Amino acid sequence: MPNREITIAPATGKLGVLIPGIGAVSTTLIAGVEAIKRGLSTPIGSLTQMGRLRLGKRTENRSVAIRDFLPLATLDDLCFGGWDLFPDRVDEAAEKASVLDPALLAQVKPALAEIVPYPAVFDPEFVTRLQGTHVKTGATKRELAEALRQDIRDFRARHGCERLVMIWCASTERFVASGECHQTLEAFERGLEENDPLIAPSQIYAYAALQEGVPFANGSPNRCVEIPALLALAQERNVPISGSDFKTGQTFMKTVIAPGLKARLLGIAGWYSTNILGNRDGEVLADPGSFKTKEISKLGVLEQILEPERYPELYGDLHHQIQINYYPPRGDNKEGWDNIDIVGWLGYPMQIKINFLCRDSILAAPLVLDLILLMDLAQRSGFSGIQEWLSF
Repeated sequence: MPNREITIAPATGKLGVLIPGIGAVSTTLIAGVEAIKRGLSTPIGSLTQMGRLRLGKRTENRSVAIRDFLPLATLDDLCFGGWDLFPDRVDEAAEKASVLDPALLAQVKPALAEIVPYPAVFDPEFVTRLQGTHVKTGATKRELAEALRQDIRDFRARHGCERLVMIWCASTERFVASGECHQTLEAFERGLEENDPLIAPSQIYAYAALQEGVPFANGSPNRCVEIPALLALAQERNVPISGSDFKTGQTFMKTVIAPGLKARLLGIAGWYSTNILGNRDGEVLADPGSFKTKEISKLGVLEQILEPERYPELYGDLHHQIQINYYPPRGDNKEGWDNIDIVGWLGYPMQIKINFLCRDSILAAPLVLDLILLMDLAQRSGFSGIQEWLSF
């Protein structure tokens, strides 16, 4: 957060939301927003819609809804669009995702049917388990980036949007180590011209968004907007960026349990995690390259929370193991198992076991909504670069 007086521009007019990946998460979000606007449901899980702030001293027992305290865009201001590998309208994609009840989808179908995705930028080298039929073509990655920029401009004009936000909800790309093309903006743009194989589609989307002055949030663990080249572009264009995986399922459990164990200074000898899921995300993660991207993100969570370098006696030898299995019968209903071997007073061992039966997209959708509204707030506040204050 900048150490200066903050002037927040008003949230006037339409806020366009552009989403790469019109799959289970994004259709659940869009259908949910339409249902909430019509009074058909409640935005459970959304900080911006249901959270409250304490006012004054604790003993005064005063609080206010966050949405009434902060000058956020309203749900009625939102206008959705995006890109996908398949040409299905949002209502069709939502039906195929099979997350929400058909009866609810039927009530919001007219609004969903109006949203048709643009052809996506896709490279099967980065997502090997999917074959897109609705994709852009171009001689170079620079041409693809320019095509995305034109889509952004067209969407803004067609829908009369005052502001835009882009949030990546597409599949996890395979892990790619940082290369020379990622180090500077000049090298990145040269890589676009030369079709550098290390430049991923998600990075092309982020580049296009930043060049158009659009805040970008990354909902996957892909190496994306955090590369030095795009960090520099975000600062140069004065645009906020955020995100490295939504962390809605098993990783969410880690972020809940690990801080509690650390607060009690209980040791952890090992943490074994496995889960099954059957949606498109699960299918993509069946590829070892995409799984490695996810694994690195999951492994890093405990290291960041527990700080083994500061507490070597408690966490220095922690064995952390992760497994993800694609199991089609489960669909979007993920099931995760965790076994945590903890160490207490005088070194005596204990165990915690967690069986989390969750719905992947139901947990992700409210986070996507919050990121959209808070990234828009960040831009109207003049913030740029990584938004560390969103790491809640």
